[in-house]
Amino acid sequence: MVPLPAGARSAGRPATVIVPARNEAANLARLLPTLIGDESTGVEVVVVDDGSADATAQVARDLGARVVQAPPLPPGWTGKTWACASGAGATGGDVVAFVDADVRFERDGMERVLAVQEDVAGLVSVAPFHAVERPYERASAFFNLVAMMGTDAFAVWRDRVAPAGAFGPCLVLDRVTYEAAGGHEAVRAEVLDDVELCRAVRAAGAAVRCWGGHGAVVVRMYPDGMAQLVEGWTKNIAGGAGRTRPLTLVLVSAWLSGCITAAAAPLLLGWAGLALYAAYALQVHVHLRRIGSFGVLTALLFPLPLVFFLAVFARSLVLTHLRRRVSWRGRSIEV
Repeated sequence: MVPLPAGARSAGRPATVIVPARNEAANLARLLPTLIGDESTGVEVVVVDDGSADATAQVARDLGARVVQAPPLPPGWTGKTWACASGAGATGGDVVAFVDADVRFERDGMERVLAVQEDVAGLVSVAPFHAVERPYERASAFFNLVAMMGTDAFAVWRDRVAPAGAFGPCLVLDRVTYEAAGGHEAVRAEVLDDVELCRAVRAAGAAVRCWGGHGAVVVRMYPDGMAQLVEGWTKNIAGGAGRTRPLTLVLVSAWLSGCITAAAAPLLLGWAGLALYAAYALQVHVHLRRIGSFGVLTALLFPLPLVFFLAVFARSLVLTHLRRRVSWRGRSIEV
């Protein structure tokens, strides 16, 4: 994973951070002080309240953000794409950043992201460092690994092949590029709006670049329990596989097959199998430490998050490709 350049400074173009929020009062209390409290950033922060039943709007106002109420959800849109479009339509910054409410920024983190976007003159996406706080959150390990692999954003051939997708928690692009790509209206019905927005930007002739967020951008995914984690990854994982380049999909599948073989090897091959298991555990640890605070134990016991990944992936296949519907944030979404 390629980290954001250290010490990068933005030229200070007018920028707006748009946060789509549905029942995100607790997350906003962590995110907004890292944007509004950092005077070096100097951006307008807009929270789009997407029909929240909690104190989302009040928390946002109390912390100094501007609040925009999303109009009633029209047919053919997902809640997030409608909230993002509503925020973009209510603001006028030269640069727009779409940031999920469960993200937070280290000091100068947003400024570093904006500085990189100036050089790219297109879409910049940051894969936030995954902060793991409770044991069940370690179950996200293989989802994170596969998501990183599937985009080609950090592959050895990344300089020759454009990313196949982007990372939804942090998307930043200039308004000219955003409008040329059709904005969120172009991806209004998409569950994987980040992947499709990436495609729309590339189709408009603009560049897409991805970076790792370690030391700059942090996310705590699905903090409300295992049910939320299952629902969230069910929504994302099978659809993402369907948008992965064929060769990349084959390589990722081969690597997962190797992981499955290594998990069973100690029972079948004795000491040789144990050596294979240890080699895969070391590899998983090396990769995980770059993308989150999963800890050594997650790698040592990698068969557990691997089995969980395979089970949720199967569930996602059924819901997205057979039933054609998934659930998220209290809404049933047609896929």
